[in-house]
Amino acid sequence: MADKSAHAPSESTAVDPKHAARATRSAGRKMRSLLLDAASPLFRERGLSGASITDIASAANAFPSQITYYFRTKEALFVECACRDLLYLARATEQAALTARTPREYTHALAATVTASDSVAFFAEALTLTRRRQDLAPLVERTIERLHAEGARAYAGQVARHGWRSLRAPDESSRRFWAVAIGVILEGYAMGRSPDELCAEMLRVLGEQAKSTGEAARLRLVDDGNASTPTDEES
Repeated sequence: MADKSAHAPSESTAVDPKHAARATRSAGRKMRSLLLDAASPLFRERGLSGASITDIASAANAFPSQITYYFRTKEALFVECACRDLLYLARATEQAALTARTPREYTHALAATVTASDSVAFFAEALTLTRRRQDLAPLVERTIERLHAEGARAYAGQVARHGWRSLRAPDESSRRFWAVAIGVILEGYAMGRSPDELCAEMLRVLGEQAKSTGEAARLRLVDDGNASTPTDEES
């Protein structure tokens, strides 16, 4: 009689179901990331209609069926690429502004970084697409809310770090910045404006965001001086 124990899995080789599930999820996340990495430059270069599922799968060394498995449609992949790229841009923008010492330098660093990228225009295409595909709108909504929340957090941190006096609430400043960025960049692309021209226009529209500690102190001194100076009627 054959020894069945020779064919039975030992305790050391038995697969833990939880470990297998984690490995499957990890592999899935890695594949999704690879597909997004491959699709983003193709969409930017060729647009939604010009980048085929076959081309994207080939660039990711994957199968076309994996795109439909993870994203269902090419449109959904397009929107997710655009949303991810915009959040990456927001992170890069915050990093570029970390060395700013004054509110003016801070705003300039933000505007220069945003206008040097085509991520905002890419995202605007996704916004247009969701008008016809409302099933994709929740992803865009979550991206916008995260964009504003992280922008407000970064701005509030800079204000607190340097002791600036903000002219608006952090959330209002973040929402205003990105609304101006989207509007200026879309108009600028249509007019064929350069990144430097887009940056200059953004700075013009945004105006001052905050006052530095020295500026705020000088303003207080001026206000106090005006208040203590007797008027002609008082003298």
